[in-house]
Amino acid sequence: MEHFQQVEPFDYVIFGATGDLTMRKLLPALYNRMRVGQIPDEARIIGTARTELNREQYLERARDALQRFLPADIYNPGLTDRFLGQLDYVTLDATQSGTDWNDLSSLLAEAPPERIRVYYFATAPQLYASICENLHSHDLITPQSRVVLEKPIGTDMATATVINDGVGHYFPESQIYRIDHYLGKETVQNIIALRFANPLLNAAWTKDFIESVQITAAETVGVEGRASYYDTSGALRDMIQNHLLQVLCLVAMEAPDTLEASKVRNAKLAVLNALRPIPEDRVAQETVRGQYTAGVVNGENVPGYLEELGQPSNTETYAAVRVWVDTPRWKDVPFYIRTAKRSAKKVSEVVINFRPAATAMFGSTPASNRIVVRVQPNEGVELHLNVKNPALDVFSLHTADLDASIRMEGGQPFPDSYERLLIDAVRGNPVLFIRRDEVEAAWRWAEPVLDAWAQNKAPMQTYSAGSYGPQQANTLLADQGDKWHEDME
Repeated sequence: MEHFQQVEPFDYVIFGATGDLTMRKLLPALYNRMRVGQIPDEARIIGTARTELNREQYLERARDALQRFLPADIYNPGLTDRFLGQLDYVTLDATQSGTDWNDLSSLLAEAPPERIRVYYFATAPQLYASICENLHSHDLITPQSRVVLEKPIGTDMATATVINDGVGHYFPESQIYRIDHYLGKETVQNIIALRFANPLLNAAWTKDFIESVQITAAETVGVEGRASYYDTSGALRDMIQNHLLQVLCLVAMEAPDTLEASKVRNAKLAVLNALRPIPEDRVAQETVRGQYTAGVVNGENVPGYLEELGQPSNTETYAAVRVWVDTPRWKDVPFYIRTAKRSAKKVSEVVINFRPAATAMFGSTPASNRIVVRVQPNEGVELHLNVKNPALDVFSLHTADLDASIRMEGGQPFPDSYERLLIDAVRGNPVLFIRRDEVEAAWRWAEPVLDAWAQNKAPMQTYSAGSYGPQQANTLLADQGDKWHEDME
């Protein structure tokens, strides 16, 4: 079994501890960190929620969740018993300042006052400020406290400001950890290594060699039981404004001096500030939005979005945006960002398309080289090169694919992205978390597009479930002589 460096003893307090996120992601992630030796025996995990449960009832729910969501070869009854021994529960409406807080205060008081405390808000974002106010009024915020905020940080700049101001009134920015699970993915972090640890790639990572960049996050699933929530968000808010802009930052940023958090975040912020605004009269030319209709996914008939929602809607389940990064490195290089529900296949990837060779010696222009960073599934890196076709007796080219799969030793699966992030919050390492000014810069860029869409400045397109998206998304790329990755195969 692999072992990682053990962290200091801590108390992890999860608000919203009976919810899906806690059961599906947070508890399995903490179990895995205990399994590999990172969590000391003195550490405690304290769940809180309004649901009336005693400790034993909560532990049974936690046991069921671990058995359900952990792979069969990872789940171990003995380790589960040990993990549950470090788990506690307090019934608490965290938005009310009643006597329920006394139980949590008493539990926390059992540990030394200098112990690290991490407060994880797995609740609706509009509750963040009132929870912080109650933590403050019950004297539960210490210099060793951190607060982890789940997305979304608002639905626009105004609501993001309210949330950030509400939390920032009680916690300094250095103690606020805005989580983006995409930054916890190993392959996303590997973009930094690929770029800056390989002189060959680093030298070619400019407008002189790169023709375009594509960033895709597509799912075969629809919105199903989340339709009513999703209808208040949509694809641009749900994926592009946070996750995919962060990926773009790693692709486009200048090299930070070190991997220290402020250096990396400053480099990302510079990219966000360099995003060319999309004026209202250009939104229809630079963006495509769509909703899936009924179709076939994995051989099964599935309903359309409006059928699942049960009412008319102006919310997109597909979004594609052409983005320009106005820095000397990326002058006139288009970045295409897209995300989709009910896509033809599940894929998250970054595609770097290089300019074609400027030579006529082969009788025709060789195909462009490409680097494909597969974020999920099948994490790895592909390099598409031109080589002589050995099947022909004349000198002809074809494309050879060099595939470097990125695997853990022994074939173990990658740690879930939450595992790294949960422990980084304990360590006090914010490098993979989002700083307030990054949130604000992302909203400044995204909000005019959302406003234009709300006014139908770009028509709502449709696409069949099980397809790659609206036909208009192909036109978006064809305008620049580009095409989507799946059309290059």
